[in-house]
Amino acid sequence: MVVACLRGLCGCLPAFSDEPKPEKDMAADAAGDDQTTTTITHRTVEVNGGVRLHVAEAGPAGAPTVLLLHGFPELWYTWRHQMRALAAAGYRAVAPDMRGYGDSDAPGGGAAGSEQEYTALHVVGDLVALLDALGEKRVFVAAHDWGALTAWSLCLFRPDRVRALVALSVAYTPRSAARKPVEGLRALYGDDYYICRIQEPGAIEAEFARLGTEQVLRKFLSYRTPGPLFIPKTGWGSQDDEVPLPSWVTEEDIKYYASKFDKTGFTGGLNYYRALNKTWELTSPWTGAEIKVPVKFIIGDLDLTYHTPGIQDFIHKGGFKKFVPLLDDVVVMKDVGHFINEEKPNEVSDHIISFIKKFN
Repeated sequence: MVVACLRGLCGCLPAFSDEPKPEKDMAADAAGDDQTTTTITHRTVEVNGGVRLHVAEAGPAGAPTVLLLHGFPELWYTWRHQMRALAAAGYRAVAPDMRGYGDSDAPGGGAAGSEQEYTALHVVGDLVALLDALGEKRVFVAAHDWGALTAWSLCLFRPDRVRALVALSVAYTPRSAARKPVEGLRALYGDDYYICRIQEPGAIEAEFARLGTEQVLRKFLSYRTPGPLFIPKTGWGSQDDEVPLPSWVTEEDIKYYASKFDKTGFTGGLNYYRALNKTWELTSPWTGAEIKVPVKFIIGDLDLTYHTPGIQDFIHKGGFKKFVPLLDDVVVMKDVGHFINEEKPNEVSDHIISFIKKFN
């Protein structure tokens, strides 16, 4: 397993792809009328250890490439607005379903121990092999939530493959040698903190099954409390609870997301959280390392991650800049929650494009 992911990191693993195919389906309908002016094509690319990733693409071939990495509970589709904007600006936008999500493979399925195949080394290995398959030596990266965590790891392990990064919602925080991350979160927030609840395989899946896929997605996408998210063992509400959607999520969007998570379940995405401690063990050689690519960071002031104890001082008082010396800008968007690229699609697209234009 480790050999396979290290092969991906060093670019030694051959990757093969199918020809791009336009997709006119539920995603096209949910994306709205703009879909008619920007064609999003879809293909499958074989990457690290034979894992097959579903990849959405838009924009002219041969143009500078922007790799778009989604988080939880998201898909390539979370970047639909930015894909259109980037294509219109002359860039090639590439948005994969990350391993375990959507139409990509989920290594290990739901078997015991499958979370060991979702460490940062495995997932970055996928991305390096994807870039090789696309014929791209260096790309721009824009990433949100778990995608941002993965992008920080990509920049840490393979800065030679990244021209610049726009990270959304999740700042880079250096590895602590003192304590495993899950234990640190449990000490800070307790057992009902959502990341701690996720750790037991099967338990949170059962709770999500009780609520139903659409209800789970509604709860996550509508969460705007500027503080920690708890999922009590006594239950995360009822399947009959009315959960209004925010204005920036349509019923069609929810149905598209639900159609994919109904097919795959949530285990693939949850395994990223379950691999946190394993990633911590494997990345000890990078303790104290800096991110040495140009970076722009964007976060909403209502984002739960912006209210982690100590994070605002870290971001604004020199700690962030110390470990990301090429940090170009920090943007805090007012009255914006966690799912920032969907809530403020035009503003985020403008931020991405204005930043990466500096390097053309």
